[in-house]
Amino acid sequence: MSSGAQLAAWRRPRAVLWTLAGVAALGFLAALEFAAYHYGLPGPVATQAREVILTPRSGPLLYATLALMMVVLPWRERFIAAAVAVGIDIAYLPVRWAFDAKMYFGNGALWVLLGYAVIAFTHRTGRERALLLKGVGLGLLLLAGRKTGETWLLITSTTRPMVLDQYVAVADHALGSPSWLAGRIVEATGPIGTGIIDWVYVQLAIPAVVIAIYQLRNVASEGRFPGHHLVRTFLLIGLLGPGIYMIFPVVGPVYAYGAEGGQWALAHLWPNTPPAISPPHPIPHDEITPRNCMPSLHTAWTVVIFIHSRTGPRLIRYLGTFWLVATLGATLGFGYHYGVDIVAGVVFAVTIEAALRAHHRGWDRPAVLLVVYGTTAFAALLASYRYLPMEMARQPWVCGPLLLLVMISVVHLYVRTTRLWGSKSTPAPQPEPQPALV
Repeated sequence: MSSGAQLAAWRRPRAVLWTLAGVAALGFLAALEFAAYHYGLPGPVATQAREVILTPRSGPLLYATLALMMVVLPWRERFIAAAVAVGIDIAYLPVRWAFDAKMYFGNGALWVLLGYAVIAFTHRTGRERALLLKGVGLGLLLLAGRKTGETWLLITSTTRPMVLDQYVAVADHALGSPSWLAGRIVEATGPIGTGIIDWVYVQLAIPAVVIAIYQLRNVASEGRFPGHHLVRTFLLIGLLGPGIYMIFPVVGPVYAYGAEGGQWALAHLWPNTPPAISPPHPIPHDEITPRNCMPSLHTAWTVVIFIHSRTGPRLIRYLGTFWLVATLGATLGFGYHYGVDIVAGVVFAVTIEAALRAHHRGWDRPAVLLVVYGTTAFAALLASYRYLPMEMARQPWVCGPLLLLVMISVVHLYVRTTRLWGSKSTPAPQPEPQPALV
């Protein structure tokens, strides 16, 4: 078989796979749009379409997606694209002022992103067109993931009137109710410490985009994307996580036991007094607060940011470490999550990252074992929170270390397996040729 025929044979199943994935994604978006319409909520497609003209919800996110798309462009075109986006936003300002709208930005980035989709079809051919479309698709996927997540959260608050916070709060006694301790520590840091970790918590996209751009820095020169990068894991976490919210709806301690919960809070105990250990039951909550605690996706995202930062230079590694520590402090210290949410989020993230790496390099026995073990551990954690919370709270010196051991074992197996993959992919050094005797 000729090399051209071999290449065509190799590309055919990949083309079919990408086509199926595209059809599945479009079907999922259509189904979510219909579900949102059924519940009287704005869907992800309609929300994004409005931002072409109206004020966007997140200007930094739109410019982050534009930056990701620009990894496929040469430097000159990157400067031009950025200048056009900024110019459009500046031109928007007097229009917003005339209509007394919010003085914001972001439309320019979205216009440029969509404009390059048109350019790909009208002014590019062959591999250049495919590469540019992949760049535009990457940016649009990030936007779709954000809008899909927002719609999911609205649906969880509408369709899950009962929450399982009592179960999680009781199970959290096995870890010493860390959210209550972290909440008091954050309060003690004053407005400066609170402001810093709040900014870190909200701006999770910043380190993600920095690391993703670093990983994709050679796309324009090489003419292809790497087989695995941070954005893939980020998107899959955002796609799968909200589905678990529907199965295990939890609002968080600051809403179930704190002042933010208002009249729906069981009591205003957070962060001073952990709830008493008593048999839990589902409790009602409002139709506004998202049921987005189990697992902690902020934890999951920052864990994969940390993992991917390990392969970068020192500054990237410091960035990943700082964001991980600060985000964990924020998730607990602001009362958005319980300790057991964090444990579940770490296992969830590591398992998804392992599955995507295995898909890229090929499934072997260690890969299958790692993903199966991580999935089983995650399911066991959720089952124990739901059905064994009293046993966990009554024996914290046994169950607390056991929870941590499960999380650490998944992380350890991931590190050991990925190191094994790395050693296999590194060719063994060949002995230098020695002069032969004549």
